[in-house]
Amino acid sequence: MVMAPEPEIVLVEGAEGLGDAFEVRFEVFVGEQGVPEEIEVDDLDDVADHFVARSGDVPLGTVRLLTRVREGVGVLGRLAVREPARGTGLGAALVRAVEDHARARGLSAIELHAQTHAAGFYARLGYTAFCPVHGRPGEAGFSKCPCTGPGEYGPEEMEAGIPHVWMRREL
Repeated sequence: MVMAPEPEIVLVEGAEGLGDAFEVRFEVFVGEQGVPEEIEVDDLDDVADHFVARSGDVPLGTVRLLTRVREGVGVLGRLAVREPARGTGLGAALVRAVEDHARARGLSAIELHAQTHAAGFYARLGYTAFCPVHGRPGEAGFSKCPCTGPGEYGPEEMEAGIPHVWMRREL
């Protein structure tokens, strides 16, 4: 029996690399989660740093990092792992790759807008909930945050018909 090569995570450029990222994103977000095709790819893809995890020539996962949103803060997004590779640690490896890249770019924190069902995954990686308007847990405004609801990990809001929560990690 021939074993598939261990996945390699690479920073991708050009149409081929982005094609692999989009292939995974469309399978996971559009195919599995019902996100409308027209909002899955956006203008931010043109300015983001994209990573793809591949086993041989097969793309298994992807994530992007926006580095020009706010001084010192990157925004992680579009983390997707194909079903056969879930539960293998690949998602965490993609997040670590983004964190390493962010540090190398001089960023001091990463924020993300997590689907609530994935918030526990990010919490295990050191991310904590916050409200972009009212701050972080433990800060005066957070406990009285009037946003869309308390949620298990903080105020929830809908994106593409899926509940999300803002999370952040200092690097």
